[in-house]
Amino acid sequence: MLGGAADPDEIEFMEHNMAAAEPITSLTLRRPDDWHLHLRDGAMLAAVVADTAQHFGRAIVMPNLVPPVVTRADASAYRERILAHCIGYPKFQPLMTLYLTETTDASDVVAAAQAGIIHAVKLYPAGATTNSASGVRDFDKVRPVLDAMAEIGLPLCVHGEVTDPSVDIFDREAVFIDRVLTPLRAAVPDLKVILEHVTTADGVDFVRDAGSNMAATITTHHLFINRNHILAGGIQPHYYCLPVAKRERHRLALVAAATSGARQFFLGTDSAPHLDTDKQSACGCAGIYTAPNTLSCLAHVFEAESALHQLEAFTSLHGAAFYGLPPADDTITLVKRDEALVFPVSRATANGEVTIFDCGVPLYWEVEPRP
Repeated sequence: MLGGAADPDEIEFMEHNMAAAEPITSLTLRRPDDWHLHLRDGAMLAAVVADTAQHFGRAIVMPNLVPPVVTRADASAYRERILAHCIGYPKFQPLMTLYLTETTDASDVVAAAQAGIIHAVKLYPAGATTNSASGVRDFDKVRPVLDAMAEIGLPLCVHGEVTDPSVDIFDREAVFIDRVLTPLRAAVPDLKVILEHVTTADGVDFVRDAGSNMAATITTHHLFINRNHILAGGIQPHYYCLPVAKRERHRLALVAAATSGARQFFLGTDSAPHLDTDKQSACGCAGIYTAPNTLSCLAHVFEAESALHQLEAFTSLHGAAFYGLPPADDTITLVKRDEALVFPVSRATANGEVTIFDCGVPLYWEVEPRP
């Protein structure tokens, strides 16, 4: 186990189920949260937001639009556009973020946080991923913002990759930890930091040992795919994401972290819809759309690790605690079916199709419809 001593309630749950003669076929959880989500805007937003809102209570929404969400006014306006497409899901809460730039105004960040408009700030190293050209190159220029965030307890969500072209793409997370994250935490030790979509054993080890104000999100797709899935037997564009999937040993480290019960690790799907025409092109976009089947995928992983008793903590408790929010006050129920579920291959938008993540194995756990 990566975490500390087991919770007494978890021990009671485990002992009860070890004694039970029948396997678990139904599981009720506090409603999950998604602590890293891309909803895009316009026609794409209209097509995909319900896939999250029907299952999740809250979601940290990424700000890398074109143009990016950089001010309190931007975040407030984007939130209203999201909610306009959630009429059927009135309890869903999009939690907004600001895109950190070298000209971000620290006072605007503080005012947005204190007004409850934003719940985090997102750091993209310039050029690291989709729509990250406005990101940070000189970290000294954002130091006043980071100091202000540390003072009020506002988390920094970090895309943890260097963009130095001399660094191999499969090494960019580990190098980021050495070159950027370690010095950043030394410079602003009170800042709450989330290493988003962690993909390596190096990242898991760093977060596990870093203390209570450091955490990491783990995606759905990185629990299933390694780099062979992208490249072996032909290029698979719908498995291409950033950070790119790594070796199998890293995938196994992520599975161990997610299912361990360690409080530093929680769900951030990084569900990132792109039109198929943009994915299947000469310069295909990075991103995997997992919102429609994430909870079925996660139940499969946790069951395979004999860790269904940890699923609620990973999806519903740890992230809320790190962000200083209460867990959801309602629940969802997953039921294990006798026959494999059939998910749609894609989601239609006004501009074309978006392929849904194929995890490569049959899935049997289904979320009962939201009341």
